[in-house]
Amino acid sequence: MKGYNKLVRDKIPEILERKGVSYEKRIASPKEYKEELVKKLVEEVSEFVEANDPEELADVLEVIEALRKLPEYSNIEDLRLQKRKERGGFDDKIILKGEK
Repeated sequence: MKGYNKLVRDKIPEILERKGVSYEKRIASPKEYKEELVKKLVEEVSEFVEANDPEELADVLEVIEALRKLPEYSNIEDLRLQKRKERGGFDDKIILKGEK
């Protein structure tokens, strides 16, 4: 099995134990947790872009939900709604073409 050192879902250690896979586990500091969530977001977005699979999009949303729980992102929904009010969403499917 290849090596790894990354943030994983809460039940992964339990799953590995059932499979008899050895591992080391530690709890991230708040700073490391945020950094690892950002890395995980990039990883999951990349997997979604490659696979275009609903399960991968669900993984992206799970990471976003974890980020939303961090104090510095606690008002993210308010910001999203404010931007939607000012600039709209993507409901109208508008593609814009022009010079850069």
